[in-house]
Amino acid sequence: MTRTLLFVVGGLLLGGIIHVVIVFLVPTYASNDAWSEMGRFGQDRQFHTLPLPEAGTERVPGMDPRMLQAVCRFNLTTGPLRVHADLPDEFWSVAVFDRRGRNVYSLNDRAAEGPKLDLAILTSVQMAQIHQNPPPALENAIVVELPIDAGFVLLRAFVPDDSTLPAARTALAGASCGDAI
Repeated sequence: MTRTLLFVVGGLLLGGIIHVVIVFLVPTYASNDAWSEMGRFGQDRQFHTLPLPEAGTERVPGMDPRMLQAVCRFNLTTGPLRVHADLPDEFWSVAVFDRRGRNVYSLNDRAAEGPKLDLAILTSVQMAQIHQNPPPALENAIVVELPIDAGFVLLRAFVPDDSTLPAARTALAGASCGDAI
């Protein structure tokens, strides 16, 4: 009887450990990660304006209905990324996410001190190369070294009322997401 009880408890303990390990490994092996999901909006290294969310039809869950958003997916193995935008005077923000959807860098209009955004995103190796021979094109840019190879940039512009929507759409449509140099 004691031996049977010991096997049952051991089996339950082992089953629990296996269950916890599998739950933690699911995000690592999931093919439907955040980076893959952003690929459905269009080509890499281009901003794609997301439609304003309506109740029950959000393409990206949890979107703020007063924020117009554009997404640009990138892979830094093809070279550094440069984000340019001339944004409205209302609140705006830019966030860089890794492949799994974790925020690795963010900036808003207050920190950038103005409506113009000029952001360069590089890997550690690319940053070392830039330090050896700094290009004049990056002189006024915000240069960010990130420990990622792939991810996406989410650019958001606040739309307080419908009269400011055209200006926000124009600003996001004019944003560029391409080669850094």
